[in-house]
Amino acid sequence: MFQVDENYTRVSEFVIVGFPSLQPEYFHLVAWFFFFLYLTTVVGNFLLVVVFALECSLQKPMYIIMVSLALADIGFATVALPKLIARYWWNDGALGFHTCLFQEQMIHYFGSLSSLILMTMALDRYLAICFPLRYPVWMTNRTMTGLTLFCWVVAHIFAGISTVNFTMMPFCGPNKIVHAFCDTMSLTSLVCGDTTRQFSEAFAGAMFVLYVPLSFIIFSYICIIIMVLRMASRQGRAKTFSTCATQGCIISIYYIPRFFVYSTPYFPNLKMTPDKRIATTLFYSLLPPLINPFIYCLRTKEIKQILKHWVQRRRDITPLKPALVATVTK
Repeated sequence: MFQVDENYTRVSEFVIVGFPSLQPEYFHLVAWFFFFLYLTTVVGNFLLVVVFALECSLQKPMYIIMVSLALADIGFATVALPKLIARYWWNDGALGFHTCLFQEQMIHYFGSLSSLILMTMALDRYLAICFPLRYPVWMTNRTMTGLTLFCWVVAHIFAGISTVNFTMMPFCGPNKIVHAFCDTMSLTSLVCGDTTRQFSEAFAGAMFVLYVPLSFIIFSYICIIIMVLRMASRQGRAKTFSTCATQGCIISIYYIPRFFVYSTPYFPNLKMTPDKRIATTLFYSLLPPLINPFIYCLRTKEIKQILKHWVQRRRDITPLKPALVATVTK
């Protein structure tokens, strides 16, 4: 525990620097890029939520997970990107002390939540493929709702511990965060005093919430692959492998780069410049939320049929409008 001197001056705000090597002439271009990224992420995931809410046929465990992941992706993008966009659009990177801590809390909360949801998704696929006869009994809508609510609650624990610790740490300057948003690693480097224990605790918590779910995901996919190889139908094997390969790519993007970013301080030969670290963090943080709705919408037969039905119904209604107007005029 830090012994805080009563005479120290606590910083009242932090400033998001972003990419330190980025030249000012590219600021507006980067702002437009992240604005488009944010808009696409929110619209795509919100569309998935709307489809689920309006179609009773999608009230199934698998789609409950998808909607939960979509809401988590919207939350992460909304917490992380607006201030980064403001930083490059209006040169406004300032965040109040408690606002920065709130952003740090929510960044790690939604990151932990996504990890737990991916584990739940792997559990659902494992039961559906390895125990198809028992799956409808084990995995009901009520069970899946309970599991997802459990993920939303538990994810607060790991993020909350680090946030509470930061409220008791001394920040006496500097206040510039060389990152795209407030996070544990960036804030730890600004603490006045030795932060070895605090960083080790944060690292241990991050590894636990990331790689315990990853271990289960790997185990479940190994079981799924073994079960698929026993299938007599070649078409069934190809379809299942295709689905698993797509989800495996998303999982790899989410987990593998995180390991390098968090492990850099512990491996002297693994060096990253601030720009590379920020780019890697944004890559694994923002790419999955961007492509998740397109993958799960375009590769899911039921959702594709619903969207086609909506488009067709829209086309059928549109030609009636001129005729209706003509009838009213007469």
